[in-house]
Amino acid sequence: MIRTRCLIIEDEPLAAEVISDYIAELPFLELVEVCHSATQGLAGLQENPVDLIFLDLHLPGIKGFDFIRTLRNPPQIIVTTAYHEYALEGYSLNIIDYLLKPIDFPRFLQAVNKVQKPVERTSQPTVPDEPTEEVILLKEGRNNVPVSVADITFIEGQRDYVLVNTPSQTVKTKSTLAAIQQRLSSGDFIRIHKSFIVARKAINSFSRTRLTVHETELPVGRKYAEIVQHKLQG
Repeated sequence: MIRTRCLIIEDEPLAAEVISDYIAELPFLELVEVCHSATQGLAGLQENPVDLIFLDLHLPGIKGFDFIRTLRNPPQIIVTTAYHEYALEGYSLNIIDYLLKPIDFPRFLQAVNKVQKPVERTSQPTVPDEPTEEVILLKEGRNNVPVSVADITFIEGQRDYVLVNTPSQTVKTKSTLAAIQQRLSSGDFIRIHKSFIVARKAINSFSRTRLTVHETELPVGRKYAEIVQHKLQG
């Protein structure tokens, strides 16, 4: 088995210990080093190339996102933080996933399953895996409703509830947009407003202030406008 080599950059000893323990539980992951600052992380990367970094955003000295910008060819990165408001900036840096502390093991496993596994070089031709449909379970009242992620068009936050919309149904679940956003691929969905997340492929048209998902017109929040334009025009 080719294992994914991991580096932890985390200044909180307890958080670093939790992530280290989770890595040890998974045979396809290998912990290379734990660093407690961005400068230590840079030195660690020079000595030991890795496939995946678990990166805290609030580090002494150089902050997490600034650290990423210093890397010429960064490995895959999973961000860890106690503050969900930084997720938007992370999208522009191609973060694999965004884990909110305290991190539980099921959520950790969901994140590392998104990581592109290292492949052993071989002269034998490889056969691609069959694509699998990603489904999330949403609690609606007393029922668990399976929803195909590929079918989701947009998600709306309404106080303590979230409406997950597909062409065939709307599921109302007690949650927050931030919690739902963690369960979705950052490359396929865009936060456009404090109350809305949309699927990129469902967007029919857009401007700086509004966009259309199928036949539904949605607002683009002022603080989200720049990143929305960047992601849709890039």
